Formats: sequence, C-alpha cells, structure tokens
Amino acid sequence: MVAKLLRMLQKVPRILKTEGIRGVIRRVFQKLRVVPTKAEPLVLYEFIMNRKKVPLNKKSYDEHKEDSVKILNWVIPQMGEGSGGHTTIFRFISNLEKRGFHSRVYLFRAVNFFDNKTLRTFVESAFPILDPKVELYYDVKYMKFAHATFATSWDTAYHVRNFENTISKFYFVQDFEPYFYAHGSDFQFAENTYKFGLRGITAGDWLRDKLNKEYGMKTDSFHFSYQRDVYYPVKRRNRKRRVFFYARPVTPRRDFELGLLALDELCRRLPDVEVIFAGWDLRDYVIPFKHRSFGVVTMQKLAECYNQCDMCLVISNTNLSLVPLEVMACGSVAVCSSGENSSWMVNENNAVLVDYDPIEIANTMEYYFNNPDKMAAIREKGLEFVKTTSWEREADKVKEVILEAIEEDKGKIG
Repeated sequence: MVAKLLRMLQKVPRILKTEGIRGVIRRVFQKLRVVPTKAEPLVLYEFIMNRKKVPLNKKSYDEHKEDSVKILNWVIPQMGEGSGGHTTIFRFISNLEKRGFHSRVYLFRAVNFFDNKTLRTFVESAFPILDPKVELYYDVKYMKFAHATFATSWDTAYHVRNFENTISKFYFVQDFEPYFYAHGSDFQFAENTYKFGLRGITAGDWLRDKLNKEYGMKTDSFHFSYQRDVYYPVKRRNRKRRVFFYARPVTPRRDFELGLLALDELCRRLPDVEVIFAGWDLRDYVIPFKHRSFGVVTMQKLAECYNQCDMCLVISNTNLSLVPLEVMACGSVAVCSSGENSSWMVNENNAVLVDYDPIEIANTMEYYFNNPDKMAAIREKGLEFVKTTSWEREADKVKEVILEAIEEDKGKIG
C-alpha cells in the first residue's frame, strides 16, 4: 500500500493540473481505502451536470471521413477481473477489428488506473480475449476524432453525449440499467440516458423493443452465443443428482434469496440432491442443505460445474445473461425465469421456464428429476440450439449497423 501511495504522489502535479486539489484528495482517499467523514454527492455526480461539449474537429473529419478503416471510440466503465459485461464488449471490439475497424478504448471515471501502461498490463492478463491491436487509454481526456463513438454503460453515456468529435454515436446496451437501483436518483440518472439521442445496439430483442417503444431510440440488436473452446459437454464423473445455482447475493436482479428458498424446498423433498454454488463467496450465509460453494471462478471452472449438474438454475429480473447458453453448451439443462426479458433467446423447447415463485420452481425441478427422459429431451434440444448460434455472425450484423449509420450521419454534417 505504501508503494502504491508513493507512486500516486509522484503524479500529484499532473493530477493537480487536470483535476484540481479535490481530485488529489479523492485519489489519496481511494488509494488508502479511507472513506471521508462526509459524503460528497456533488462531487460523485458532477459528471451529470457537465454540459461542456467536445466539438467536432473539422480538419480531422475532412481528412478521415472517407477512410476505409473506420475508427471506433469505446467509452467503458472501470472493469474488474472477470467482468462478464466487459468480456462481451471486448469480444465485439475484437471481432470488429477482424472486420476492418480499428478501436480505441477509454476508461471513464477510473479510480484504479493512472497510466496507460498499467491498464494495458491488467487487460492483457484479465481479458486475453481483447485483440492486442486495440488502443487502451485510462482516461477519456485522450479521446480523438472517430467515425463512431460508443457509450457502454449509463454513466459513460453522459460523456458520449458531450463528445461531438465523431460522426456517429452509439449506445451498446447490455441490460436495462435503471433496474439496478431502487426507484430514486440513480434510477433516474440511468433512465435519462435513453433520451440522449444515441443509437442503441442492444443485447437481445427485449432491450431493442423496450428502448425503441418507451424512449424512441433507434435500436438494433445482437443475440448471444458462447465460447466453444470452453463450454462443451464432457463425461460426468458420476450420476449423483446435482443442481447448479448462479448465486450472486450482491446482485439483486439475480434473485439470490428466491433461488435459495426454491433449492431449500427441493432438497427437503429430495435429500440426495446436492447444490453447487458459484458466482460469489457465500461463507457468511447459513445454508442448511447439502451443497458446495466455489465463489467467483474462472470460465473453465464454471464449465466444469455445469457439466457435473443435471440442471442449472439461472434467474434474472432484468436481461438474460450468457449463462443459459453456456449451460446448454455443456450438456446441462438451463432452468430460467420466464418473461420477455428471457424469451428472446430461451424457450420451452431448449430450456425449462419457471415463474418467480420458489414453490413453483421446486415443483418443476422435482418433476424433471422424477422424469429423467423429459429432462434428457430438453438437454438435447438445448445442445442443438446453441450450435446454431455464432458470435461471428452477430459481429457481422453489428458491422453493418455501424457502417450504415456512419454513411447516414455524414449527410448531417455540413
């Protein structure tokens, strides 16, 4: 910690120049992990009040508007190791790089990165999926002209709103982020971004239709696939009956308590069933039934978990995650919450759909354990379905959306 603090203090002159004395104080607190005695909401949310435009550089526009290699700016929030949202962003960036684009990635409001080299080192280790040709910058202050600029989360949309040094502006939307919060300020700040006039490229049709109908956004969507070299069926070690639960109590939209109630009821009825947890450290939770908990794990460990389980319970109150398709690819049965937020990708042929009712979930899973032939039929349909999906095909769709928008928007620039 002392070494980190000393390295940060060496950067004080630069931080002072770019962020002022408050920025220096904030960075020191962050490094020491000390919480100030008083909250500073005006500082925390100052980016929302910023209306200072970054104007179009007409010279850069005239020089590069007809370039065959289109430059893409991506504004992303700071990532943690293994972040699924960042993995999807980086997967599309890499696939677009192979399709003739060149991308620059910029962190917005990062607190753990203070130089580009450190960021590069971290990303190369934590996200090897990202094409090494992609440029990485720890701060949006380095942003330059691009043919298209992407917001990737609600807070980054505030910066992209002000960034005019681009031909087109997009919003890469993976979930309905207002639902991440109680119905208060953060909910409103997130919801407001759908009214900024950005073009939406959404994860699935539920978001596409919701943002178009409710906020008037121009939207296109991509569908999900899976990483074929990680998620595939392997022979089970034994035939012990098991259920996997993607358990994240820190993520309310994943319904940890609801799932726990359902599994407790299931295990009361079928005491030989073992539950496998992954997604978060559950050592501080009292769980009375037979289980194993692996916490936050690698993709490879997740694939191993899926493969050793008969069914995998994956509940979501917002957009569908990648987990159901990864489960299917491993030859297990995905048990998913029903609703329009899921039905754009999963259905009663390739998965088991349940309501948000723990008794009904327990009833359904008990039924399939007692009818293994019916469970096997869904397992086969799931495997067949995922094999028809392709990240490369989805990248081709996104490529066409970007190129069409750039051509359309060039006509709006005088």
